Amino acid sequence: MPAPSRPSFAEATRELLRTRVLDGADDLLRERTWSAISMADIAKAGGVSRQTVYNEFGSREAFAQEYVLREADRFVTAVRDCVLEHSGDARTAVEAAFRLFLEAAAERPLIRAIAGGDGSDGLLALVTTDGGPVLGIATTRLALVMHEGWPQAPAPDTQLLAETVVRLAISHAALPTADPEQTAAAVARLLAPFVDRVLRPAS
Repeated sequence: MPAPSRPSFAEATRELLRTRVLDGADDLLRERTWSAISMADIAKAGGVSRQTVYNEFGSREAFAQEYVLREADRFVTAVRDCVLEHSGDARTAVEAAFRLFLEAAAERPLIRAIAGGDGSDGLLALVTTDGGPVLGIATTRLALVMHEGWPQAPAPDTQLLAETVVRLAISHAALPTADPEQTAAAVARLLAPFVDRVLRPAS
């Protein structure tokens, strides 16, 4: 069996650079609002030049979208473990995954920045009105997670459930109305009939 291919030095260096810069934005958002952070600030936090950030990410808006997408990917990875752990009880899996997402989101600087802002800095739009790429990628990845945990579920239903969960999660994370445990229980109760129908063995 051939050994798995390794990234080239250039690829590994580029990935390290991107990680450093995105992590730097994370640190800045813990102290400031997004509107108060410039590309020069981001470059300094990442230990690179401002031009390097522009060369790698393009515009400030493109950087923000990349940052949001990385956060979405992290959450989906965490949710995957939760779904697979409770794959035998779909209702519990949905509730546990939703609670995990909301609890983690409350600690992440990006979500705190969105929830604490007034929408004028553009971050909220990236996951709502202008959130096509974010919603699409997160939905696709979550649908794959659900298919992995519940392979018997029809693909269209899995896709619909994934999109619904993603949209609800973003909404509740950005504009919370209750604590994560209460919200997760309410969402699971709402989605339970659909989940039960989707996962019911064909007669």
